[in-house]
Amino acid sequence: MFSKRIEKLSPSLTIAISQKARELKAQGKDVLAFSAGEPDFDTPEIIKKAAIKAIEEGFTKYTAVAGIPELLEAIKTKLKRDNDLEYETDEIIVSNGAKQSLFNIFACLIDEGDEVIIPAPYWVTYPELVKYHGGVPVSIETDESTGFKITAEMLKKAITPKTKILILTSPSNPTGAVYTKEELKALADVLKDTNIWVVSDEMYEKLIYDGKFTATASINEDMLKRTITVNGLSKSHAMTGWRFGYCASKNKELVKNMIKLQSQSTSNINSITQKAAIPALLGEADADVEMMRKEFEKRRNFVYEAFNKIPGLSAAKPAGAFYIFVNHKEIMPESMSFALTLLEDKGVAVVPGVGFGSEGYFRFSFATDIETIKEGIKRIEEFVKAL
Repeated sequence: MFSKRIEKLSPSLTIAISQKARELKAQGKDVLAFSAGEPDFDTPEIIKKAAIKAIEEGFTKYTAVAGIPELLEAIKTKLKRDNDLEYETDEIIVSNGAKQSLFNIFACLIDEGDEVIIPAPYWVTYPELVKYHGGVPVSIETDESTGFKITAEMLKKAITPKTKILILTSPSNPTGAVYTKEELKALADVLKDTNIWVVSDEMYEKLIYDGKFTATASINEDMLKRTITVNGLSKSHAMTGWRFGYCASKNKELVKNMIKLQSQSTSNINSITQKAAIPALLGEADADVEMMRKEFEKRRNFVYEAFNKIPGLSAAKPAGAFYIFVNHKEIMPESMSFALTLLEDKGVAVVPGVGFGSEGYFRFSFATDIETIKEGIKRIEEFVKAL
C-alpha cells in the first residue's frame, strides 16, 4: 500500500522518547526531560525585533526559493568572517532547518546503492535520510579511545568504489567531540584524488568549550571544492522553532539542483525568519550567544564531574554542543532497556545510544537549568544504585 521508501524509514528515537515523556507528564507524572536538543534560553531580543519589524512592514509574501538577496549576503559575510571561506550568493541556499538542507543534498547526490560513510555515534537522522534516498549507510564505529572521532586509517578502510559521501559533524551530536585542524587535514589527505563528497554539519559551531572550531571546507582548496557546509541558527541562537538552516557549496550546479528540488517541495522558508536571521548572521546577537555558551560550559563541567562520580557510569568530556554521552555498559548493556526503565521508574528521559549507532550509552542534554540537571542526575544515581 505504501511506498518502499517510507517503509524503510524509522521514526526519530529522540522525538519518540520526548513524546513518551510528554505523555507521562500529561498523566500527572513528575518527568524531567533531557532528551531534546533545544536550548532553554529565549531567542535574543534583536532577532525578535527584526521579525516584528518584518511583520509590521508587511514582509509576508513569497520570496526567492534560495532566500532573499540580503540574507544570502549575510550568510556570505558570516562564512568569510567566522570561517575565512569565500562563497558567492549563488553557492548558498536557505532551507527549513538543517534537516531539509540534508534532505535536499541527499536527494540530489544519492543514487540507489551509493554508500555514505557515517562515523558513529551519529545524529539519528543521517542514516534514515540516506536509506530513504536509496543509499547505503556505512557506519564507522568509534568510542572513548579515539575521542569519538574517526582517524585517517579508519576512513581509508571504510572507502569502497561505491562510496559517494562522507558525513562529518563537529561539534558532534551526541558526543560533543570536536575535530582539530590536524585531524581534519589527515582525513583530507585520504580523500585527495577521490570523487567523494563531504557533508560537514557545523550546527554547533558556536558552542565550543575546549579547543578551537575549524570549518572542514577551510582545510585546503581540495576540501573546499568537495565539502558541502550545513549550518543554521537553531542551537547557537536559540531559534529551533524558527526553522532556519542553510548550506554552501562551491558546486553551483549542485546548488541549482537543490533550489530546483526545493521549488517543487516547500519553496522558500518563511519570509519573517529570513529577515530575523540577518542580524544573527551579521553578529549583532554575539553577546547573547556568548552568554549562552558560557552557561552551557558551566553545565558541561558539572554534568561531566557528576556522571563520572556515579559507580557504573562513565563519560568523556564533551568539547562542544550541549550533550554528554554516558557509558552504562558495566551495569546494563542495552540502552533502550536502560532509557525506558529509567523513564518509568524515575521519570527521567534520556535518549538511548542505540539510536545513535552506539549501544551501551545514553545521551543526556544539558540544555536546561542547573537545578533540573542536578535533580535529574540525582535520580539517575538512585536508579543505577538500585540495579
